Amino acid sequence: MSAADDIRARFLRALSRPLLGEELFDAVPDIVFFVKDDAGRYVVVNRTLVERLGLKSKADLIGRTAAEAFPGPLGERIARQDQAVLAEGKPVHAALELHLYPGGAEGWCLTWKEPVHDAAGRVIGVTGLSRDLHFAAGAETAGLSRALDHVRSSLDQPLRLPELAAMAGLSLFQFDARVRALYGISPGQYVTRARIELACTLLRQGGRSIGAIAQECGYADQAAFTRQFRKLVGLTPMAYRASFPSPGRSKP
Repeated sequence: MSAADDIRARFLRALSRPLLGEELFDAVPDIVFFVKDDAGRYVVVNRTLVERLGLKSKADLIGRTAAEAFPGPLGERIARQDQAVLAEGKPVHAALELHLYPGGAEGWCLTWKEPVHDAAGRVIGVTGLSRDLHFAAGAETAGLSRALDHVRSSLDQPLRLPELAAMAGLSLFQFDARVRALYGISPGQYVTRARIELACTLLRQGGRSIGAIAQECGYADQAAFTRQFRKLVGLTPMAYRASFPSPGRSKP
């Protein structure tokens, strides 16, 4: 065990209860925070989420799924996203999507979700947050959201920027400007980052060869994947995988 691991372990052993961050996020009015169990039911929520749903207390939301808590298609979409994270163990990073605002209006937010694992590595829940973006809902943003959803769901395929811009209903210049305004990076960098984030998840999970992961993340060959991964992460894929040991993990 490294010195950093020892410091972390000693701190976690000293906690009186699990550190979930609920109280911290209660103080942030433009962020929704939650933890859900393996059935997609809320087990931890912050005050912002409770207020946006028009409920009186956190207890009114605990035990309900998103489909039960949010109205119509919005709740169904959130529930489907939760089930995908639970089933596949793949996180959601900065997804541009609609959310519910006070008074029942819809607005745009960036959403992050991560699977929660037990001591044996099994996915037992999902935790996440949604950060408000302060601009009105509109067709232009809806188109951009569709294009970025396509990126995240099609990382094993060629992703050409002119085609993505057309999918968003924007010129290539407009598409570039919108992505840079939201994420601080170019559309090409956004695609590369999404590929490497997926690769990190798959490497931590084990069960796939490095070559298979390269293909799933859209790289034509393992050498190209290794070069890009090392450039962004600072480790080769094999070294990164080795830093997350797990019983029964397949060989690279």
